[in-house]
Amino acid sequence: MGLMRLLPRSQERPQTSRGTQLARVIAFANQKGGVAKTTSTLNLAVALREQGLRVLVVDLDPQGNLTMSQGLNPDSIERSMFDVLVHRLPISEVIHEREVDLAVSSIDLAGAELALSSQIGRERALEKSLNAVKADYDYVLIDTPPSLGLLTINALVASEGVIVPVQCEYLSLRGLVQLENTLSMIRENLNPHVKIMGILPTMFDGRTLHSKEAVEILTENFGPLVFNTRIRKTVRYAEAPVKGSSVLKYDPRGPAADAYRDLAKEVLNGAQARKHA
Repeated sequence: MGLMRLLPRSQERPQTSRGTQLARVIAFANQKGGVAKTTSTLNLAVALREQGLRVLVVDLDPQGNLTMSQGLNPDSIERSMFDVLVHRLPISEVIHEREVDLAVSSIDLAGAELALSSQIGRERALEKSLNAVKADYDYVLIDTPPSLGLLTINALVASEGVIVPVQCEYLSLRGLVQLENTLSMIRENLNPHVKIMGILPTMFDGRTLHSKEAVEILTENFGPLVFNTRIRKTVRYAEAPVKGSSVLKYDPRGPAADAYRDLAKEVLNGAQARKHA
């Protein structure tokens, strides 16, 4: 696969007719489950919020783990992203104020792909809903389900960049090819600007040779696309959602929180580099 096809293009942030900058929309995607997509979406969002930025996170996973991670019960939510995508409810109606603004998920979202399948423009349902609020935020981060189905395609069509969390194991690396094939089709038919913004090594265990070799393989194949930040294995990432919080709130001075602060700096530096290229 050609590295240059994966690199983000230099481009200014889009603006409204009044000159207001619109949010930078980033999807977290990997069809493999258990790679820390939800953890990374929430904790990067909170780290960006610490920098004084306005951040919206969108839970597009029917499992609702991101919603639960902020202390909400997906089973008791009356209106969710299902209603936004299928019934065209304004997304502002499902945004809850927590550590960051959160557009919530519910189990109903599991039926969204079937409900959307007969609708014209079904791949752009999320993009259209976000247009109403993009001027209110600096960043919109989207958590996607572990598949390359219609929900994930909606996220990729609505985004300008994709962060791919990859578990530091050899078998996890193989899914990158399938994801890039999907992105190629989306660029050709639906969103010519979406690119992989960065590959995030997760569940890194510096004590094992296997983790180190997995990062080496990533770096050899994807070079500057691989973030310098390594998300290490720690129980803190499992403990924080039980308390309904990000790890930055749960253990603000710990290395787990600092890792996502480092990632936020990389994301912001990358955005500035593209802006001024």
